Amino acid sequence: MPVRAAAPLGAPIWIDLSTSDMDRAQRFYAEVFGWTFTSSGPEYGGYVTAAKDGHVVAGLMPKHPDYDGPDGWITYLHTADIDATVAAATAAGGTNCGGVMDIPAKGRMALLTDPADGFVGLWQPGGHRGFEVVDEHGAPAYHQLTTRDFGAALDFYRQVFGWQYETVSDTDEFRYATAMFDGAALVGVMDGGQFLGAGTPSDWCVFLGSDDVDKTIALIVDHGGSVVRPAEDTPYGRLAAVADPTGAGFNLTSLER
Repeated sequence: MPVRAAAPLGAPIWIDLSTSDMDRAQRFYAEVFGWTFTSSGPEYGGYVTAAKDGHVVAGLMPKHPDYDGPDGWITYLHTADIDATVAAATAAGGTNCGGVMDIPAKGRMALLTDPADGFVGLWQPGGHRGFEVVDEHGAPAYHQLTTRDFGAALDFYRQVFGWQYETVSDTDEFRYATAMFDGAALVGVMDGGQFLGAGTPSDWCVFLGSDDVDKTIALIVDHGGSVVRPAEDTPYGRLAAVADPTGAGFNLTSLER
């Protein structure tokens, strides 16, 4: 299992789950992906770090009692200067959600929405460098933004994070681009303008790797999760959309693509 030294600047560096049931979430992800968990203690608000084969892959945190939104996964993008990135994001039409937070001995974080209400995090690493493995069973493998405003999203992430794109398709039926980092497509941007309902925000989604998508789906259902979109073979591997027992959605992708 190759251990990643660092995420490219502007690329996804961390994921965490905001959940209304920490105990149930840990049981679920342990059974489905074999994750193990370490609590950061009360000084970190009950935050729990998940590891796969001894290498950190994700975080879990109790959903704030004043937040009435659904449980969900958050993708964080790598920045070397979070204050400058927040300033650039707001200048480009984004919205900062609560300012920058210092996490002692770990790094600095912020949350923002892009101009089409895509909700994404920022992480400036200190002692915590983000997920250590990718493209493994139960580890992050890909990230996708489905956006209500495709052109505005491309402009925003290019301006704020320096993303460079390759066009996959540019038709009214399917408009998609990938953000490239050191030659690797790590993020996809999909035009969701035709199927995201009025008032529905743009959506960031994480894809977790699976050695066998169909078997992983069976485990998900057996342990209280659900299937949002059944598995299908695509040019990019076998894919499915699923949710954990409290409704937090994520995608599965086969590792042989």
